[in-house]
Amino acid sequence: MARNTDLTKRIDWEELGILSDRQILKTQGSRLLGRIMLILLFLFLIVLFLPWRQTIPGRGTVTALAPEDRPQTVQNQIGGRIEHWAVREGQQVKKGDTILVLSETSQSYFDPKLPQRLQEQLQAKEGSENAAAQKMDATMEQINAMTLGLKIQLTSAQNKVEQAVNYVKADSADLIAIQKFFEISKARLDRYEAGYKNGLFSLTDIESRRLKLQEDNAKVISQVNKLNNSRQSLQNARIELDNIQAKYQESVAKARSDLSSALSSRVSAQGEIAKLQNEISNINIRRGLYVVRAPQDGFVVKTLKAGIGENIKEGESIATLQPLKPRVAAEIYVDAMDVPLILDSSDVRLQFEGWPSVQFAGWPSVAVGTFAGTVKVIDLVSSGNGKYRLLVTPTAPVPHNDEPWPKQLRQGSGVYGRVILRPVPIWYEIWRLLNGFPPSLEREPQKEDTGSKK
Repeated sequence: MARNTDLTKRIDWEELGILSDRQILKTQGSRLLGRIMLILLFLFLIVLFLPWRQTIPGRGTVTALAPEDRPQTVQNQIGGRIEHWAVREGQQVKKGDTILVLSETSQSYFDPKLPQRLQEQLQAKEGSENAAAQKMDATMEQINAMTLGLKIQLTSAQNKVEQAVNYVKADSADLIAIQKFFEISKARLDRYEAGYKNGLFSLTDIESRRLKLQEDNAKVISQVNKLNNSRQSLQNARIELDNIQAKYQESVAKARSDLSSALSSRVSAQGEIAKLQNEISNINIRRGLYVVRAPQDGFVVKTLKAGIGENIKEGESIATLQPLKPRVAAEIYVDAMDVPLILDSSDVRLQFEGWPSVQFAGWPSVAVGTFAGTVKVIDLVSSGNGKYRLLVTPTAPVPHNDEPWPKQLRQGSGVYGRVILRPVPIWYEIWRLLNGFPPSLEREPQKEDTGSKK
């Protein structure tokens, strides 16, 4: 019994010792946890005041800065039938190299001697033009000759008119003189008759005076007739003058009509000549377009038509060409809310698909595998998805401890970029994100002031 009692006491003391040890451990664990929490809280407070670089994220693809450096489609300017492919996909070509050879499919251009035949038509039309020009020259000479003849005839007719006028004047003067003589003879007869009654003159004298009066009267009548004839001659001379002028005008009008017809024929021939020359030029140019050539140095990425003997339409794309040395740029899209914060010289860190990288959003300086860029273009209008496009080019010169953009970049590959803004504390960034505010618009004043002083 005594032995059992000792064992019982020993077990109780052992259980009490174990319980006491557990209570001591629990008390030390709480203290340790509290210390750890205090340390973590202190570290968290420190972290909240660490600097954080604000960024604007954006996604997009690799492209080219200039439009001529982007992939383009090569098109044929005329329709035709494929006769020969001179390139294969992936082949490098130089500007002017043959890509495709076509043959004619339009019935209007089947004749192999078409340029020669058009040239013959052109020569015939040129002959018609020369004939019309010669007719115009002949007509002008005819008009000049008629003008010269008219001057001579007009001079002669005017002289006749003046001569007839002089005859009228002379006959009028003679008529007046003869009429005076007749009046004198009549007065003498009256005196002789009075003297005969008084016995001064004989009957013979009176009869002589009467005969003289009859002669003078006959002279008056004759002179009147002569004056009338002179006046009619004057009238005829004037009519002849008017007739000459009218006849000349009729002849000149006819000659000018012939001149106008010749001019019309010449102008018509010139128009047909220009049309034939245009057709000949178009045919020569068209025959040069049977060969489709590379517009610039580059690589044939893909042929959009295949086979021999296939007909293609005018202006149809036949191949895709990638320029040889494009000026690569990154095309990324950002939200409309962030666009006012971006300048055309903002720095950007880029991650290209296919290049391993480790990106820290708030500490771009410790990022690995990213590349430096600068915003070159900011679109003034939004894209179809409601975002705005940025074109980012490589930073020049390349920043220290940074690498240039990879030469293996291909257009169309994905890219992720972050536009770098001003540094802020981490607590401010967390507060901004929780409230949905945009990044801070303020720039780094020290750098801007320094730049402005310079």
